Amino acid sequence: MLSDSANLYRCEFFNKAIEGAHNNLENAFSLFKSIFSDTANKDLSFGFPDTAFYLPFINALFNKEIKSVSQLPEIIEIAKSFIKEEQNLESALDAGVSSLIASEVIEALSYEDFSQHSDGWQGFIPDSVYRALGFALVDGRIPGIAVIMGAVPESKIAVSLIRELQSKNILSLLVGESKGVTFKSQLEKENVSLGLDSYIVPLGASSTSLIYAVNLISRIAVSFGGVEKAKLNNLLRYIKERVMAFVLCFGELDALKVSLVCGMMKLGLPVLTDQEISYAKECQNLLDNLLLVEKDYSKIVSKAIVQRGIKIKIDKIDIPVNYSAAFEGERIRKEQMQIEFGAGKLVSFELLRQKDIEEIKDGVIELIGPDIDQLEEAKAHPLAIIVEIAGKKMQLDFEPVLERQIHRFLNYAQGVFHLGQRDSNWIRISKEAFAKGLRLKDFGKILYAKFHNEYPALVDKVAVFIYTDEEKIKLLLPQARQIYQKRDERINLLSDENVDEFYSCLLCTSFAPNHVCVISPERTGLCGAVSWLDAKAAYEVMPTGGNKPIERGTCIDPKKGEWEGINKFVYEHSNKTIERLCLYSLLDSPMSACGCFECIVAVIPEANGVMVVNREYNGMTPIGMKFTTLAGTVGGGRQTPGFMGVAKRYITSKRFISAEGGIKRIVWMPKDLKEEIKENFLKRAQEIGIPDLLDKIADETICTEIEPLLEFLNNVKHPALTLEALL
Repeated sequence: MLSDSANLYRCEFFNKAIEGAHNNLENAFSLFKSIFSDTANKDLSFGFPDTAFYLPFINALFNKEIKSVSQLPEIIEIAKSFIKEEQNLESALDAGVSSLIASEVIEALSYEDFSQHSDGWQGFIPDSVYRALGFALVDGRIPGIAVIMGAVPESKIAVSLIRELQSKNILSLLVGESKGVTFKSQLEKENVSLGLDSYIVPLGASSTSLIYAVNLISRIAVSFGGVEKAKLNNLLRYIKERVMAFVLCFGELDALKVSLVCGMMKLGLPVLTDQEISYAKECQNLLDNLLLVEKDYSKIVSKAIVQRGIKIKIDKIDIPVNYSAAFEGERIRKEQMQIEFGAGKLVSFELLRQKDIEEIKDGVIELIGPDIDQLEEAKAHPLAIIVEIAGKKMQLDFEPVLERQIHRFLNYAQGVFHLGQRDSNWIRISKEAFAKGLRLKDFGKILYAKFHNEYPALVDKVAVFIYTDEEKIKLLLPQARQIYQKRDERINLLSDENVDEFYSCLLCTSFAPNHVCVISPERTGLCGAVSWLDAKAAYEVMPTGGNKPIERGTCIDPKKGEWEGINKFVYEHSNKTIERLCLYSLLDSPMSACGCFECIVAVIPEANGVMVVNREYNGMTPIGMKFTTLAGTVGGGRQTPGFMGVAKRYITSKRFISAEGGIKRIVWMPKDLKEEIKENFLKRAQEIGIPDLLDKIADETICTEIEPLLEFLNNVKHPALTLEALL
């Protein structure tokens, strides 16, 4: 039973939640009236930029596409219905939902009057970014999200907290302030690099900026999870069970903050605060462990991670700099550079080779040539990194798969920038990392530890040889290039017919439970990151993981690519929602998508063909939809005949919608995509006897509407016009 003082504080807290929700709604309505006082303005278009989800949280809650300012009074009235005057936990949490709705209105209006989102604040997270984040969340690179509200007492504490989150690969979203101080300004004071590449994204200086984290989470639920809109309980269940996020609320708890954190608790996300809340321990069962107090800043992050159930894998590597995926996107400018290798100026290559078990002494790390402290500063130098691996299950086909990980493994070291692969890489080391003692042998320590840690089923022994001696590098380079060439020939010879089985990729089922990716030699995963060889290697590494072999079984339709065994596998692993899959068809039972696709293929009926639009393209397409709008209809584990998410590499595959005629059906592509795939596309066009096909495909410099597209296609005599009717 609560003490009288605890009951009093409990009432005060719940009163604050309800008061904050009332005030936030009033602020939303006042801002609406001040900006759009003229009734003639109320039909103006309205919303966040670069999204297909309108106001994403409101859209997810009510299935309402808010396009016009005239719709806002209705939304504000709906938000009012969530506020009840009873002083209990349920009323406080519902009031929190109302406050979140009001915040989305307020922040969307801020885009109308340009009053926010400058000075390094991100504001709204566009669809292209949230989809990239979604993929990083499902493949484990980002195991969770920390929403940081307010500011801590000292900037040194802020740095300590953010470094701990970075070391665990947690994405940090910064919102709000405490007594005029923001967490962002505290980090900037200590020269901490901010931005998505550092896993630190400042959203906004006001508490209402919390909504940007919420509408990110809402889009993940709707798009990746396939959560049906206007189903509040389904949305809450999905976020609680699958979105690994928590809130760290620092500084004074005013009414607005209390209402907003109650909204986060309603979503099932735990909130940890450094402020005293007298009844927290007594009411732990009532709060369902959603509101916790922790005044020791050295413990609050680990407590939040445990509370949310986030699983962290940390590799302890004996190097003098921090090591985490949070540093993968770090850029080192020329003035920050101690030294660089390659950079298109001198030879720099990396090679991974399989060796017999007896040929390798495990743990050997050798540097042949001078180290960084013996090389001229701020200059480019030659480099070769050769990794030798032996293991009972290691195969030649796995060499390029593992070799590509060198890029990732080295980039995780703070102060190391790595770009490219094979014999066209570029490596920079910062002055700061050098001053801390980073040397080339530390590269060897990283590679030794990571290959053992991440590929234990394949790797029994690892040896690393690093060369800076230019004469020896010149002798080794021709051998490396010969190996590269043989690998390419081996991969190019693979086809769907000459392998016994295909592979699944189920990495995205944590966010899109009904999606199953089927990968064949001629159809890479729709994210572009997982080839048949990658999936085969991954299965060898972790047989219980998301990549599993699929026996094709009896062929039902060779033209469309339908097999009995694949249908059975997909049905079982899609929660029995997808009964058929035709790997080579766009129109009949095409592959579903989670949201991570690089491109979308869509039918253009009037042209008897298809368009392919890539994620990077932000413009309009001939069917009247941008990529973001199309993506909203394709993702979430759905099959959408006539629309399909694909990888860029698949476009030039012989199996690209081969049931409908293949690349002869492509009538429109963005110019940048045409340039990116040009080399392989020209080879494929030559194979089918239409060497000038790429010139016959329109792009945005030619047209973005149907009528001029048809005129262009007729003028160039595009082959799609003579093919049998698609529909």
